Parts: sequence; structure tokens; C-alpha cells
Amino acid sequence: MSFTWPFMLLSLALIPIGLLLFRRLDSGRRRRVAAIGGVGLGQGSRVSRRRGALAKIPAVLVLGGLVAMSVALARPQAVVSLPRQEGTVILAIDVSASMAATDLAPTRIAAAKVAAKDFVARQPTGILIGVVAFSDSGVSVQAPTDDQATILSAIDRLTPQRGTALAQGINASLKAIAVAEAGPWANDYYTNPTPGSSPTAAATPAPVPAGTHTSAAIVLLSDGENNENPSPMTAAQTAANEGIRIYTVGVGSVAGTTVNLNGFMVHTQLDEATLQQISTTTGGTYYAATDAGQLRSVYDNLDLGVFVQPQMTEITALLAGLGLLLLLGGAVTSLVWLGRLP
Repeated sequence: MSFTWPFMLLSLALIPIGLLLFRRLDSGRRRRVAAIGGVGLGQGSRVSRRRGALAKIPAVLVLGGLVAMSVALARPQAVVSLPRQEGTVILAIDVSASMAATDLAPTRIAAAKVAAKDFVARQPTGILIGVVAFSDSGVSVQAPTDDQATILSAIDRLTPQRGTALAQGINASLKAIAVAEAGPWANDYYTNPTPGSSPTAAATPAPVPAGTHTSAAIVLLSDGENNENPSPMTAAQTAANEGIRIYTVGVGSVAGTTVNLNGFMVHTQLDEATLQQISTTTGGTYYAATDAGQLRSVYDNLDLGVFVQPQMTEITALLAGLGLLLLLGGAVTSLVWLGRLP
């Protein structure tokens, strides 16, 4: 346990001083009662019939309450295991040229950005969100963070680029998750930080059941028209081996539309089969986002779970409440058992 204001612990020294003063006043009261003879004998006989331990309970409660209140003044902090929703979500957004199509109003990329920003604004503390934009290569636009302003700014910067490489987007997302979960040692120069030791390669983790890495997830927004190597299913299998779920969101329509790409009229349509296969492989879910409203509901259905994490927490209110209850308990028991306040 640590204290923000440790000097306030000096107030504990006032408690024994108060006890001595109370005993002195109580002794004076007893002498006065004895001096007037029979007056007050009823109360004295009633107290004398109480067992010693029972008669001391009110005083013990009051003393405990004073100690708790004095410690609370120092603003104590302790490691407390608190339940909280936490995890890492990577928004992998397709920024290929076909995302400029207008079969999802106003455009596919605009609808995806609106839904992504709506999702970010609703997230509780403890959710780290990263943004990966991919076209013919995966680029981590924003590393996972809980700074919503930074995330929203990264999403605003997304614009349609070139071809589509789903595998690059998945691989970049997996790397972003690994860096976020590695913590502050992720950027260290040595695998083994012990001075004088040689770096050792990290062992390749054994595959785990799909969807078991519940602290992380990837939301992949794309029209699914992959036209670049490597195969997206190879990257999906890598995610599955790590237990990371990929929720695929089909942006566009199956019928498709025609877009002007550098002077060429190209027909583009939603490739649901590829996106469904990616989500199935990783234990995720495929959603057909035919409009912006449905796209928002995809994010509402994400469930990262609740975890219990030890963290340093100020417990001033807890101790102050305990102290107040002990003081009230001491006052009530003293009135009931002794017929007076302590």
C-alpha cells in the first residue's frame, strides 16, 4: 500500500492522545457519580453486569473507525483486482481504388469511415483501437491506442489508393496486435535484455483453437476483391493459429457497379465468398453491410469480454466509508448496551 499524502498519517498520533483524554474525563465522571451517592447506581449496576469483553466492543468499534478515517486522510492506494472490459481491436480498412464505388452511398470508403468513427466513439476505457489501411500493401496508419482523438484523425486521413491485398491488411493487423500486447519491451533493441547475454529467437507459438484469443480481434472492411499476392487465406490461417478472430464486413453490393479508374471503366462487385471464408477460418463472423446503418450494427455486436486485471487504485472512499460505519456501530452499541455515547 502507498499513500498520496503520507504526512496525514501523523493524525494517527492524535488517537492515543484522545484516548487518554477520554479516560481522564471518564474517571472524573465516575468520581462525581460516586460523590452523589445513590444517583446513577442503576446505570452503574447495569454496566457492571455486562461482561468485560461486551462492554469494550463499542470502544473497539470507535477506535477502529478513527484509525480508518485517519488512514483515509492520507489517500491510500493499493493493488486491486477490478473487472473491466479490455482488449485490442484493429480496424483494417480497405483503401483500394474500388472503395470509391458508389453502390454504398455516398461511397464505400465514406460509409466505412463513418461506421468506424461511430464505433470508436462508443468504446469504453480499456479498449485499444488501431487503424490499418491496406491497398496493395498493408500500412499501420495508427498503432493501437485509447486516445480517441488520435484514432478519429487517422480514420479521417484514409483515401482510396491502388489495388487490393487482403493478406497484407491481415498481416499488418496481426503485427499491430503483437506490438500492443508486448508492452513497453516491444521496442527494445535486444530480445534478451540481460547485459552480456546474446539475443535469442522467440519460439513460434503452437496453434490454438480459432477464436480463443479473446483479448484481440480484427474488423476487416473490404469489398473482398483481392487482386494481389499473397493469398488472403494464408494470412487468415496465421490469424487462426494465434486464435485471433477476424470479423469481415462486405462493403458494397453483389451486383456491383462501374467506376472510373485512371480513365478506365472497371466493373467492381462484392466478393462475399472470400470474406466469408476468412471469417469462418478464424472463428469470426461475416456481415453484409448493404447500408451504413447495418455497418454500424457490426461494431455494436463485438464482444471482447470482461477481464479481471490488478491495478493500482486509490481506496480513500472505501476506508472512509468503513470508518464511518465503525463509528456509527460504536455509537449505536454504546447507547443500547451502556445507555450512553462512548
